[in-house]
Amino acid sequence: MAILALLLAACSDGAPKDAEVVIPQGASIAKAGEILEEAGLVSASSFRNEARFFGGDAPIKPGEYRIEKGMDAGDILALFQSGKTIQRLVMIPEGMPSIMVWDRLMAEKRLKGEIPVPAEGSILPDSYAFTTGESRAAVVKRMQTAMDRAFEDLWKKRSPRTAVKDRNEAMTLASIVEKETGVAAERRTVAGVYTNRLGVGMRLQADPTIIYPITRGKPLGRRILRSEIQAVNGYNTYAMAGLPQGPIANPGKASIAAVLDPEANDYLFFVAKGDGGHIFARTLSEHNANVQKWYALRRERGEIE
Repeated sequence: MAILALLLAACSDGAPKDAEVVIPQGASIAKAGEILEEAGLVSASSFRNEARFFGGDAPIKPGEYRIEKGMDAGDILALFQSGKTIQRLVMIPEGMPSIMVWDRLMAEKRLKGEIPVPAEGSILPDSYAFTTGESRAAVVKRMQTAMDRAFEDLWKKRSPRTAVKDRNEAMTLASIVEKETGVAAERRTVAGVYTNRLGVGMRLQADPTIIYPITRGKPLGRRILRSEIQAVNGYNTYAMAGLPQGPIANPGKASIAAVLDPEANDYLFFVAKGDGGHIFARTLSEHNANVQKWYALRRERGEIE
């Protein structure tokens, strides 16, 4: 009984401060105790004694944990056994190209390991939880698995109206729709325009497809040059009919759904109207009139002479 009382006393001191610690994969009870002691939270011996005499059979789990002031060795052991790690988030917005996904992951210092730039269109835009010390490769795998599952579900619901025949075509057209409009209500309409153009053999003439081979999807930062509009490559839809050779960004679920179930319309053209949305037209003459209105608005704003 005296020995037990001494052990209880030794384990009773709580952490003197809030802190965060990382328990690596495969760490033993002894190693976890050393980490806690080095962080100035509880002594290694207190933690080992708690685990030896009072802990259950559950193993400690790797990850990053938040230790709160006052937690004793028993509290900390229970936390490590629960696996309730700190969940940090990396956010991938809709339409982010893979080179920028790579930039974002490589800039996250809490992650480790090298990765190649993910295949374009393989990442599902979303917010992803990770823990300090996790590999970037593991995070990418979660992002790609999420896209695989989302696409599989959406593909089952595709409409006979869709112009795409396989996943690459779907992701390619969805990435163009994603880059062409940020207005949720327009996605199916824009998808309908491109579906109509593909149906009659018209060139898609999507500006983002000019930019992609130049910057891999990063902002161009200047006006598109005439030589770039005329450039022949696997992406420029001003210089060729049909779809580009692959996606130009990572589209979100809404844009993928839009190309798999496009709006049934007879529009062939659209142009910006100055508020983030677009004006749609059925004929070239209607479209040209809309373009002149857009130019007039830009002159009024001082954006062009």
